[in-house]
Amino acid sequence: MEQRKRRGSIRNEERRSNQEQGRRTLNMKRNAFLAIAIGGLSAGLIDLAQALVLFGTRVPLGIAAGLIGRPAAHAGGVAVYALGIFLHFFIAMSAATVYYVASRWLAFLKEHWLICGLFYGAAIDQVMTLIVLPLSALQARGPYKLHDLLLGIGVHMITVGLPISFSVWRFGKQSAVSINSSRVSR
Repeated sequence: MEQRKRRGSIRNEERRSNQEQGRRTLNMKRNAFLAIAIGGLSAGLIDLAQALVLFGTRVPLGIAAGLIGRPAAHAGGVAVYALGIFLHFFIAMSAATVYYVASRWLAFLKEHWLICGLFYGAAIDQVMTLIVLPLSALQARGPYKLHDLLLGIGVHMITVGLPISFSVWRFGKQSAVSINSSRVSR
């Protein structure tokens, strides 16, 4: 009889442990989703808003032109406009995902989110300017004016880097604590 009670209590402890581990895993996934979704959506929205204010309402057509070419983009209508907006947010969400994944391995990205976010925004701008745009259907290559380069870097530091790094710091820190505490306890 006593052995049955022990087995039962051991099984109950295992169930509780499995349930707790399942909750931790679910919280980590939820926190990762929140950090990436809020960071990507806020960066995409702020960046698109500033581009629309500075360059006009044809900005999404220019973004779509990077995929389908300039003549097709400017001949297109609402569908091409929607494609440009979709591509813009896809790039922002991808940038947020990269920062989140990197922050799991490099703790200083979470600890110093302000400085790292500024540098990350500058890096995003340079990757887009020097790698993505030349490889796109636009084939945008230099020479670039120094003023335009500095303006692009400064704008993307604030509109892209900071929202992403802040959301990873704010929503991703709980999952980092769960990961670290589970490593320590074992």
